[in-house]
Amino acid sequence: MAEAAFQRVQRQFAAHLRDPQANAAPPGIEDRRLQIYRDLFYNNIEDCIANAFPVLRAISADAVWHARVRDFYARHRSESPQFHQIAAEFLRYLDEERGEHPDDPPFLRELAHYEWVELALAVADEELPPPPEVAGDLLQGVPVVSPLAWTLSYEWPVHRIAPDVQPQEPGEQPTYLVVWRNRADEVRFMEINAVTARLLQLADDMPDASGRELLLQVAAELGHPQPEAVVEQGAGILADLREREIVF
Repeated sequence: MAEAAFQRVQRQFAAHLRDPQANAAPPGIEDRRLQIYRDLFYNNIEDCIANAFPVLRAISADAVWHARVRDFYARHRSESPQFHQIAAEFLRYLDEERGEHPDDPPFLRELAHYEWVELALAVADEELPPPPEVAGDLLQGVPVVSPLAWTLSYEWPVHRIAPDVQPQEPGEQPTYLVVWRNRADEVRFMEINAVTARLLQLADDMPDASGRELLLQVAAELGHPQPEAVVEQGAGILADLREREIVF
């Protein structure tokens, strides 16, 4: 019975910390002491989210930002106890629970995803293969996309958004980006065109195809009248991707 009563107090205390406005504190605790815990817990969560989403934080007025984070803190039920997963939980909250808010920019979810990718790749467990002693032929051989390279497509130009650059309409064409972690454990970002994005997708979808076969497939999809010209230009693209450690 005593244990059950203690657990009730714990739940009441936790509910109060998450949402002080909606949940009363356990009786008999000085509010000055409670304020220390309220600030400590919230500030830890807010600091983690602000560090994971620096552009989103920079473009948000203080009142809007803290209202958004407090809503996440009060409503969202995280599925991971790991602190570095808080950013992923915040992203899930935006996708599944946030709903439409007049203070949220129209590109909110795409910008948040773009910023989360950097953290996700930084902590990813995958390892890159050791560099070969002799570089293979990317046209005759099979190009392999790095397990630490993600090809992304957005409606909004998320990589350009800043406090003084906040578009109100999506771009006329999708924005294609590749984000990757190199052997120096640096996360890099690069804007690519639709053809390069398709080439990387095909390399994943056709894991046994040579570079030449991939590029001929791209040429066929484009309806290009000179497939060999696509192969010639594509060889340079593959070489650049290998130099950047995006393909091997």
